[in-house]
Amino acid sequence: MQLLIEGVTCHLSANAETPSKDMKQRYLGLLAGVCTFTVSLLMWWHRGIIPWDQHRLSVLLDQPKTADTFTRIHGSKHLMVSAFKDHRRNGAIRVISIIKRQDLQELYCVLCVHNNASTKGDGALNQCVSSKAQVEIHSDHYGFPYGTSDVFCTSPSIKATHVSISTHSNDIDSLKYLPIHNKEMKESFKYSFTVCISNLFGEYKNALQFVQTMEVYKLIGIQRVVIYNSSCGPDVEKVLKHYSKEGTLEVVPWPIDKFLKPSHGWQPAESPGDLHYYGQLTTLNECIYRYMYQSRYLLLNDIDEIIMPYKHKSLGDLMDTLQKQHPASGVFNIENHIFPKTQFDDSGRFSRPEWKSVPGLNILEHIYREPDRKNVVNPTKMIIDPRRVEQTSVHTMLKHFGPAIKVPFDVCHIIHVRVPLQGYLHKDQLYEDKKLWEFEEKLIPNINRALNESGL
Repeated sequence: MQLLIEGVTCHLSANAETPSKDMKQRYLGLLAGVCTFTVSLLMWWHRGIIPWDQHRLSVLLDQPKTADTFTRIHGSKHLMVSAFKDHRRNGAIRVISIIKRQDLQELYCVLCVHNNASTKGDGALNQCVSSKAQVEIHSDHYGFPYGTSDVFCTSPSIKATHVSISTHSNDIDSLKYLPIHNKEMKESFKYSFTVCISNLFGEYKNALQFVQTMEVYKLIGIQRVVIYNSSCGPDVEKVLKHYSKEGTLEVVPWPIDKFLKPSHGWQPAESPGDLHYYGQLTTLNECIYRYMYQSRYLLLNDIDEIIMPYKHKSLGDLMDTLQKQHPASGVFNIENHIFPKTQFDDSGRFSRPEWKSVPGLNILEHIYREPDRKNVVNPTKMIIDPRRVEQTSVHTMLKHFGPAIKVPFDVCHIIHVRVPLQGYLHKDQLYEDKKLWEFEEKLIPNINRALNESGL
């Protein structure tokens, strides 16, 4: 007698000496069972499918998500951040990660289907598949030991709901799993414009500028702001809670200093550490995928920068015009311009007594803009269609679909109130720019209301 399963043959002998016909049947049944079990294991192993107790797997996948955004890749010094299905890569799973560049070893994906997440028969329930991972370390890492990376996982045999990365192909029990987001493509979006602000760190205390900036954002069409928070002062914490409660702000915990020694700058020689600028590049890339199917456009800029349209009343009007002029483009570079915080408006028009006790800069007092520097190209930040980009750096897009467009200065540029880059210039050598004053009627009461509701 032969048992044939996917080309594997088991021979069952009927000639064994047995005291009775009944014993012979039991013997044959036992051999058949052992053979079937062995062949099944071989088949699962060949396909990379790891048999696992359904209850134990369900417990692993149901682990409560902690406040920590980072998960150590088992058996390595690398970190996982979040996982997304990338429909532009034939459904590959993109795991946003932080990889130690000189210690990159073979990595494996463990993709799993969770029964609570699978209600339409879209794959075997509580089943895991192991496959070799493909790692892409982003080209911009500024020479730091760790770099923002994409770890790609693929498996056509299941529609995974969770993923983990390991240095071992058959590892399950010791892993922590990330839920996979963006499982479905969308053509309509909850938000039209979202701002991705990289990170707060060093007990950030600039509460007044933060509130003023948030209120300007709302007046020019921003509906959502995402900020990655490593640390901030108590007054800024109150402001974050206010805008989160309002629904304008999402705060993503970013305790990178619990896992690595982050640099305070972007040059290893001047500010040594494991990772560039508290993981700024990782936060920007993570935000792109987090909001890929939530927002029509994303603005990638710092907390002290405002991307301001100068020939249009709103960002919506601006992008309608730009998109009509450049329908194939999804990346629009906006010039950065410095408004020195050392130069003040002489009239004192916005030196308001109710703001004196609030820590931080009053951006309405700083209306003087530095001129362009000879032979120096102004850095840019970006407005993007997230579905047309793959990887970003701070000032430019690393991988994208279609051409990148530089927006003319007179159409739109960044208001960046900070320490001067040309501190030797006198006020009469600077340009007067009162664009923010145009919002006075609505802006002032909105700022005061936000401060009051924040308890400041």
